[in-house]
Amino acid sequence: MDWRVHKFGGSSVADAVCMERVARILEQDPHPRLGVVLSACRGVTDALLNLVATAERQEGPLAERIEELRHRHEAIADTLLVGNARTEFLTRLAQDCRDIASILHTVELIRSAGQPVRDLIAGYGEIWSTQLFSAYLRHRGRRPGTVHWVDARDIVSVEWGPLGPSVRWDESQTNADRVVPRDSSTPATPITLIITGFIARDARGLQTTLGRNGSDFSGSIFGALLGAEEIHIWTDVDGVLSADPRLVPDAKVIDSLSYNEAMELAYFGAKVIHPQTMAPAVTKGIPIWIRNTFAPENPGTLICAKPTSAIAVKGITCIDRVALVNLEGAGMIGVPGTAHRLFGALRDHGISVILISQGSSEHSICFAIPEAEAARAEAVVRQAFDRELREGQIQQVQVDPGCSILAVVGDGMAGSHGVAAKVFGALGNAAVSVRAIAQGASERNISAVIDSKFSARALRSVHSSFYLSPHTVSVGLIGPGVVGSVLLDQLATQVERLSRDLKLDLRVRGIMSSKRMHLADPEVQLPRWRDAFSTRSEPADLTRFAQHIHAEYLPHAIIIDCSSSSDVADRYPGWLASGIHIVTPNKKANSADLEFYARLHEARRAGNAHYLYEATVGAGLPVIQTLRDLRDTGDAIHRIEGMLSGTLAYLFNVWDGSEPFSSVVRAAKSRGYTEPDPRDDLSGTDFARKLIILGREMGLRLELSDVQLESLVPRSLASCTSEEFLERLPAFDTSMAERLQAARSRDRVLRYIGSLDAATGKASVGLVELERTHTFANINLTDNVVRFLTQRYNQNPLVVQGPGAGPEVTAGGVFGDLLRVCAYLGVKL
Repeated sequence: MDWRVHKFGGSSVADAVCMERVARILEQDPHPRLGVVLSACRGVTDALLNLVATAERQEGPLAERIEELRHRHEAIADTLLVGNARTEFLTRLAQDCRDIASILHTVELIRSAGQPVRDLIAGYGEIWSTQLFSAYLRHRGRRPGTVHWVDARDIVSVEWGPLGPSVRWDESQTNADRVVPRDSSTPATPITLIITGFIARDARGLQTTLGRNGSDFSGSIFGALLGAEEIHIWTDVDGVLSADPRLVPDAKVIDSLSYNEAMELAYFGAKVIHPQTMAPAVTKGIPIWIRNTFAPENPGTLICAKPTSAIAVKGITCIDRVALVNLEGAGMIGVPGTAHRLFGALRDHGISVILISQGSSEHSICFAIPEAEAARAEAVVRQAFDRELREGQIQQVQVDPGCSILAVVGDGMAGSHGVAAKVFGALGNAAVSVRAIAQGASERNISAVIDSKFSARALRSVHSSFYLSPHTVSVGLIGPGVVGSVLLDQLATQVERLSRDLKLDLRVRGIMSSKRMHLADPEVQLPRWRDAFSTRSEPADLTRFAQHIHAEYLPHAIIIDCSSSSDVADRYPGWLASGIHIVTPNKKANSADLEFYARLHEARRAGNAHYLYEATVGAGLPVIQTLRDLRDTGDAIHRIEGMLSGTLAYLFNVWDGSEPFSSVVRAAKSRGYTEPDPRDDLSGTDFARKLIILGREMGLRLELSDVQLESLVPRSLASCTSEEFLERLPAFDTSMAERLQAARSRDRVLRYIGSLDAATGKASVGLVELERTHTFANINLTDNVVRFLTQRYNQNPLVVQGPGAGPEVTAGGVFGDLLRVCAYLGVKL
């Protein structure tokens, strides 16, 4: 009957509690024949190697450090073993410690330790852990059959070469057949082997090790030697994760991987067993399970020849501390052997190349290497092409440190359309520039070289683009006033649903008023944002606020400006150029002078950022989007007319002359229908800004000064206080009443409207008389209404009408723009 091999790492056998947990796992495995490979207890191998280094430097005291190791293992034995088993283990442990002290004394005298000495000392950790555990498992007596301790040095024979240790399979198999106990009764007689990991012997019979990750390699070797049906690698994670959980907290456990996928991920730094350690299992076609010792109930990850997972992309990972080297010159074109000379020179100097990218023009070859090798690699390349550099056939050897390699891995990518587009689209949306690209013919791996400072952001963005984790968006809100506070309350009720249904992780990480700001990490607790803002705020700082929102480790950043501040609007170009998206109802930026307006949109294009401002006109009404749709579909807009002030619409809807105009204004202010200073509405300036925004969307080059503006604020009341304005306004009621009466005499009504004429480029805002049957004469109290007269809509104009004022609808319009930006970034709404 086939065997099943379990391998437990150092964290799995760190102490007595951990060893008891391992024993329970093995006792719950019903398979009759188990090969169990153990590492040394956590940290012991490093401690043993440090003893050798200390002896070489003669930095003692060695005896105390040896005693620390002995006491650590004694403590485990005192907990787990009793009687003769404990005495025998402690006796062997004491003798081993004396042997170590003797060897280290020799090292101290000669101040040097060869590799055989290092291997000999380093291997004691596995000997102690396996001897102790085998005695403990035998003492528990809950595992059926017999328990045998197996010294891997009696079986595994290796020889070291340029690629590391290579197993001498014929000799090792002969040794295994001789050493492994065979019960003669029936093939199914239960046997449990407790095997030392990490150590082996070389061709001369000297003790050696299998290098780093050697215990994993041991597990795979014994899986092959025993003809195992499965190998279980037990570690401290639930399996192979789709990304580094330190960078992507929502990384998922991959259900199954092919051998090739696992090797690709391991090569690019994912926490998977090393490709070399898998080789024996791959050769024999033995499935490998990666499982969590501390959560054995979890299924883990299966690595096998033909996984059944339906996931196309299995993992996204990064290699940091990489340098990109570019060899470029016209003299390389069509010259055979250039690549051979280049990579041959690097090979001769022991410099490993991680990634290669070459354009079909052959004008340049770029490759990635470990950053620590950058200076040496540049010198090697310059030496190899010295003549071509001197003669100008090669123009430059450029070395750029501070790079990372992002790798997207999955067998299912082969033949799947749009995978590369999704990868590079996600990087573009996250404002991450790609320096070099490599993809093999197998289509199993797409690799991109990027700047290291953006590696976390790139990893999160690409990971979420394949729905392996939520799309994370960092949000900062400026202006938690009437509209901003309502928006925050709306977000508080929706973020859970957005995360659950749309995989959208909206994180409000900062709130700022004109004087104070509250910054949070990872995010503001929205149900209690008022308490946090009032108790844990600091002086406002726009620069620091933007830096916090635009964190390098988060893929996307959006600033929502619900203020009416010109100072905040002045920051838009810089934010957009840096890749921060902006959503705002603030009209100041889009109605500023044309030079600023042009610079604003140039910055948006340069930063590949989104800038949405639907709520600047009509609050939550789709006015700007309708205008864009008309233009984008080829319609010619001849004229736009509208009532774009909810306040002024209300005033002239309710004022029928039965009471003075000033009384209507005062009543509107008391109901919250006006700004704190009603002159902000009555002046028409805010209305004019909306008209400028629409005119510029039409393609008109309008300045605010170009608008023919009729203000309803008497000149003599323009500079007094708000209270004085309301007190003195009745003095002008007569003139307003006369205008109302004049309109009524012609069976008309007064309405405050704006108009844009595409042919003449004229814009006007003011009080006009309209027929009682006119669309604008029959609207709800605070409605906004916009009428588009276009080439298509010339007989019956297109009308957009609805509530155009109020914090709820304005906040709803801003919320809609926020979700629209998220959709542009890849969220499927």
